[in-house]
Amino acid sequence: MRDWIDRLSKYSLLGLSLLSVVVTILVILLLGKESYTFFQKVSLVDFLFSSNWQPLIEPRQYGVLSLVMGTLYIVIGAMALALPLGVMIAVYLSQYASEKTRAWLKPSLEVLAGIPTVVYGYFALSFITPILKSLFPSTDIFNALSGAIVVGVMIVPMVSSICDDAFQALPRSLTEGAYALGATSFEVVTQIMIPAAAAHIWSAAVLAISRAIGETMAVTLAAGSSPKMWASPLESIQTMTSYIVQVSLGDVEHGGVEYLTSFAVALLLFLMTLSMNILGHKMVKRSGRYKV
Repeated sequence: MRDWIDRLSKYSLLGLSLLSVVVTILVILLLGKESYTFFQKVSLVDFLFSSNWQPLIEPRQYGVLSLVMGTLYIVIGAMALALPLGVMIAVYLSQYASEKTRAWLKPSLEVLAGIPTVVYGYFALSFITPILKSLFPSTDIFNALSGAIVVGVMIVPMVSSICDDAFQALPRSLTEGAYALGATSFEVVTQIMIPAAAAHIWSAAVLAISRAIGETMAVTLAAGSSPKMWASPLESIQTMTSYIVQVSLGDVEHGGVEYLTSFAVALLLFLMTLSMNILGHKMVKRSGRYKV
């Protein structure tokens, strides 16, 4: 019976692993098939290198660069907030917080990851945007800065949790040896802990960027739907995911060019995320070679 259970567990886990591979392949085939139909009607060069995006109104133009730029606005702004804040929170939890403080602070942070993204979107509209408007009266109701801030808040728990686990896994001899040699807490953190956990920090950054790129509802509600190649952070923009939501509302003809644009944008989004993950994996391996 024990051998039978072991074999069942083994093949069940193998089946689940293969299922994830099959689903990924099916997604690629679906996106590839519909995108191929789209690129038979629209030039690939115009799609990738033009910045004029208005596929739903006349004259129709299909330059995706404005959507890519809007996505980058959100990603860069979110990472500028989430990465340093997440690392600092992880340092506090692992080095300075008492066991009692850590016992309630870390679960409180992780609760943020369970809040629905649409709630974050309304939070941005009702709380973040009014603050920005009081500071900068020219701020649009829907603006890139509000979207970037709310996405940054969303991914802080992910960054802090991964970095905290990395810091907790470091041998105590590293920090204790540094303190024994007379190092200050700041020196221990900046010259011992962060370099030793660099690979895990890179992993946290890659996962956070992937989450920021793929975020949909919060960005749609906070940043708006105005595709612009160059925009002020206080102006409305449109990301790749928010455009997919716009097309998915059912206002376009099924099978038409306008409908197929969502698949082309989704395929480009998938390729961007895949390339970023491959680059991140190489950076993790490179940083992992240097140990304190």
